[in-house]
Amino acid sequence: MQRILSIILMALVTTMFFSSTATASDFKYVGVKKCKTCHKKEKYGDQYGIWLKGPHAKALESLSSEKALKYAKENGIADPAKEPKCLKCHATMASVKKEEIDPKGKLTMEEGVSCESCHGPGSKYKSGKIMKKKIYDKDYDAAHKAALAAGLVVPDEKVCLTCHNDKNPFHKEFKFAERVKKIEHPVPYRKK
Repeated sequence: MQRILSIILMALVTTMFFSSTATASDFKYVGVKKCKTCHKKEKYGDQYGIWLKGPHAKALESLSSEKALKYAKENGIADPAKEPKCLKCHATMASVKKEEIDPKGKLTMEEGVSCESCHGPGSKYKSGKIMKKKIYDKDYDAAHKAALAAGLVVPDEKVCLTCHNDKNPFHKEFKFAERVKKIEHPVPYRKK
């Protein structure tokens, strides 16, 4: 009898665990405007402003450059800004299915490589219950763990190599430690 109760209890605990654990499909893309709401403030590091001046925000534009147009012409591509194999690395939205976009969000092609390309879909972690500074001040580790559970990705070299690799026709040697310094946009209160 006790063995049966133990099996039932384990089944209940397992079911509860898996039903409460978020899956990747629970996380939806919201677009850069949702991130901008908080991440444009100077006192928090103005990550939005840094991104806006950097190459990722201009990634879609770069497909209209002389260099890109020349490559396209030489390789039978009518318009690189409409070519799926170019867009997959030049616009977050190009790789996102419609059902992966939060209905309250606004992800656009014009954003280029936006926050969520590197940090994951933000529908769950953008919440003030997770991202507020005072929550991080109270218990940084617990707050960060909650953000990660809600889908926040801390990008590593593997994330970058999705596009910065030898399949990219304009690929140059990619040195993660050097390149990440060029796009760094830290939150001032983040633990190192």
